[in-house]
Amino acid sequence: MNSGIFLLLGSNQGNPQANLAGAVERIEKDAGKIVARSSVYRTAAWGMEEQPDFFNQVLEIESPYDAEVLLEKLLDIERAMGRLRLKKWGPRIIDIDLLFYGQDVIHTPFLRIPHPGIPERKFTLLPLSEIAPDLKHPLSHKSIATLLTECTDNLSVQRLP
Repeated sequence: MNSGIFLLLGSNQGNPQANLAGAVERIEKDAGKIVARSSVYRTAAWGMEEQPDFFNQVLEIESPYDAEVLLEKLLDIERAMGRLRLKKWGPRIIDIDLLFYGQDVIHTPFLRIPHPGIPERKFTLLPLSEIAPDLKHPLSHKSIATLLTECTDNLSVQRLP
């Protein structure tokens, strides 16, 4: 079983909180055991800002699958939930990003681990710091808490009750 795998879930269409809950159920069923989960955060849209706010959550999972197979499982979950990839950074029912796969560094045409956007995205760092503040980024060797303090992203990220 591979551990230290972190996923970022996001949704801003339909009922985003229900979409996140549905993704969590499917991940547990098809991809791996959930070890920890952050609170849900309401986040201003990043990249393409003229769209509804996103709801985001970070999960830590253990999975029997290697990174490439896990990515396929996550893409299958997105498709099963109705995800259509029409516009980069556009609205979506569900988005599941593979952030970290242990301390592995993977760079293929289809997969980059750690996810390259982590240090610049408060909507990723804030929920990640809630469940893994001391996790070290395998390239910068900085903790998630440090990356969060250095992050210059000013978009609104609010923890939901």
